[in-house]
Amino acid sequence: MHITYHIGPHDGGFAYRLDDVWSEPFNTHDDALEAARIAAQRQQIAGRDTEIAFETTDGKWHREYSLGTDRPETEVVDG
Repeated sequence: MHITYHIGPHDGGFAYRLDDVWSEPFNTHDDALEAARIAAQRQQIAGRDTEIAFETTDGKWHREYSLGTDRPETEVVDG
């Protein structure tokens, strides 16, 4: 999986977004860029193996086993 954080103006300041979800606004572009880089780096930290349970839109429950080392590739796009 690959995820991309985008930097841009938002809510009177600058923020980063992943898909359509924005972070809190930062006073400067550089602050938002640094926060996005930190968020991207945190995505690379391995966690614990775990079982995930979720319900799909058709009302069925599913269980999956997730490896803690299964981390996405990340990228920060400025602009």
